[in-house]
Amino acid sequence: MESRKEVIAGHAVLIIGALVALYPFVSVALHALSPAPGSAATGWTLENFIGAWTRGGFSRSLWNSALVAFSVVGATAVAAVLAGYVLSVLKFRWRVFVFALLMIGLVLPSEARIIPLYNFFSATGLLNSYWALILPQVASSLPLATFWMANYFSQLPESLAEAAALDGAGEFDILRHIYAPLGMSAVMTLSCLIFLYTWNEFMLALVLMPDNVAVQTAPLSLSFFAGNERTTEPEVIAAAAVLVALPVVIAYFLLQRRFMSGLLEGAVK
Repeated sequence: MESRKEVIAGHAVLIIGALVALYPFVSVALHALSPAPGSAATGWTLENFIGAWTRGGFSRSLWNSALVAFSVVGATAVAAVLAGYVLSVLKFRWRVFVFALLMIGLVLPSEARIIPLYNFFSATGLLNSYWALILPQVASSLPLATFWMANYFSQLPESLAEAAALDGAGEFDILRHIYAPLGMSAVMTLSCLIFLYTWNEFMLALVLMPDNVAVQTAPLSLSFFAGNERTTEPEVIAAAAVLVALPVVIAYFLLQRRFMSGLLEGAVK
């Protein structure tokens, strides 16, 4: 009986927490579906989404966000697998020093990098380009990604690499045919995290690409659009916010099982 009460109480807490977490998104979505003042529509309508899509140029900015996010995810995943294998399997002299450098990258606040990044990209002529957003986010994601993959690879039995080495396989062959396939669950979970982080990045986009509309990402376009329309049509702004958030929500719901299994897999091991 006591155990049943604990289960019910636990589920009640989880349900309340889920409702609290969903309330902001649901309220914005309902506001976006509501007819604007002076509209001929009655009940729920999609005209706010049509207005936000056409007037805000979100087809272009959503494509830019997708291009940046997938580029960052792909580059970071490949580099993290290589670096994680080297740091976890290969024993070399400066291994501890490399880990210390990665730790600095983990704790260094993003605000401290803004001015140096701006000066660097301004000097190289890469401001207001895709590279100004892709390269810094790959660099900022790599420390966590490397620790993630190094920790996963270190939990695999060393006998796998030893057996492959006895059969004449080189280090790259061992990584390609043994460690990389076994680490795909960790890579997928890591990719989900990096995708969510990259898609929502706003500060770097605001500083490094404010003047080129052709490469602006969805969060930055939403900020400019809301700033121009905030006093006139809040329903259209709400629709624009839903459009920007919807790809992340869809991606999470599609990949949540993979995401949770990847998070729990390391704990089980």
